Amino acid sequence: MSKIKAPKGAPYARILGVGGYRPVRVVPNEVILETIDSSDEWIRSRSGIETRHWASDEETVAAMSIEASGKAIADAGINADQIGAVVVSTVSHFSQTPAIATEIADKLGTNKAAAFDISAGCAGFGYGLTLAKGMIVEGSAEYVLVIGVERLSDLTDLEDRATAFLFGDGAGAVVVGPSEEPHIGPTVWGSEGDKAGTIKQTVPWDRFRIGDVSQLPLDSKGEIKFPAITQEGQAVFRWAVFEMAKVAQQALDAAGISSDDLDVFIPHQANERIIDSMVKTLKLPGHVTVARDVRTTGNTSAASIPLAMERLLATGAAKSGDTALVIGFGAGLVYAATVVTLP
Repeated sequence: MSKIKAPKGAPYARILGVGGYRPVRVVPNEVILETIDSSDEWIRSRSGIETRHWASDEETVAAMSIEASGKAIADAGINADQIGAVVVSTVSHFSQTPAIATEIADKLGTNKAAAFDISAGCAGFGYGLTLAKGMIVEGSAEYVLVIGVERLSDLTDLEDRATAFLFGDGAGAVVVGPSEEPHIGPTVWGSEGDKAGTIKQTVPWDRFRIGDVSQLPLDSKGEIKFPAITQEGQAVFRWAVFEMAKVAQQALDAAGISSDDLDVFIPHQANERIIDSMVKTLKLPGHVTVARDVRTTGNTSAASIPLAMERLLATGAAKSGDTALVIGFGAGLVYAATVVTLP
């Protein structure tokens, strides 16, 4: 039996650069109130959301990703042709094949980098970051571009009072590269498929081939609705508040970091009430900076963590070298948490 040569990569990995892109159009709660019976006060009290960004036709998943990625690559101080792999997490690229990552890799000029999409909902960035770390340590890539990108306005039912105000669009990207010291901790991740129905698409795509209108949702005008994201709000809230706080603590423990050592907390930007509850449950000290990008960006699923990270660094609320706990959670139900050093 022949021996297979063992791969050799870097001892560790770290985030070297971050970039974000938010669509030009800013949508205040007043616009949402045109189609649902609610109030600005109710939306803010339930979610903390004041505005969100919605993409134009030109601001495609690929276009937003390229903008965010260009900034991340520049921030990392490398060239695009040094990228060995491109990982895109999204649930809103509507072409089944090919993966949007291949188009992004080509347009960035990455010189035939490995490129693929993953679908892990709001935990997708954490999944992508974990894959990137593994590729670098294994030696299959020196630099990996991880992108979280969504056009959730395309999947929003504006007549659904429970979700119409939640979702936004945008892209966030990071470059992960080699390091002589550990700057990305162990990932605590998993799934709870028995709760898959709590966040889901209203109807599967194949229903549109049946031709029976009775099998499809209709809007108030009797016209067929495009599939949208729906959720059982209370069930998701309870799960996030109680179970995800435990996962966050496990990630701290796995990294050997106490809450006193922590500088920044970047949870998935789903809902400010969830964020507040997690901060309380984790008993985070007052010096810890907490990302609250949800107020002006809404829930951008896989894009929410890198977008929040980029804004904290850009505004000076966090700085390079800070120790940050990041956790994503959502449809699946899936989750991923880790401790990182900010670029």
